[in-house]
Amino acid sequence: MKILVSKCLLGYNCRYKGDNCINSKVLELAKENEIIGICPEVEGGLPTPRDPSERVADRVFSKAGRDVTKEYQKGAEIALKMAQENNVDLVIFKAKSPSCGCGIIYDGTFSGNKIPGNGVTTELLLKNGFRVITEENL
Repeated sequence: MKILVSKCLLGYNCRYKGDNCINSKVLELAKENEIIGICPEVEGGLPTPRDPSERVADRVFSKAGRDVTKEYQKGAEIALKMAQENNVDLVIFKAKSPSCGCGIIYDGTFSGNKIPGNGVTTELLLKNGFRVITEENL
């Protein structure tokens, strides 16, 4: 199988805090599958580290109040193109992320509250027929 995976789950220090969230189950999948890593936020032009961001309806704002929707949309489009060009069978993204979250995301108040919803990239990939799960579903 070809699997598109959030780079932070593979051990890349690309999260907003400049760290990663390496996942042993994801690394185990790499032994028998082709893994393609991506960080849509970095691909969209955001630095590492960066202010945390959360999604509010169809917009994404940093904790400092900056509208970063454009960067998130650009990263989502790059991820979609990568998924299509590589004919990926599955996408495994970081849970709760404003870009990669699937089913549950933070509510936009930076209070730790979660709501039903998808990140910008996940939403685009789902609309285009890709199967997306998070590391929490492995």
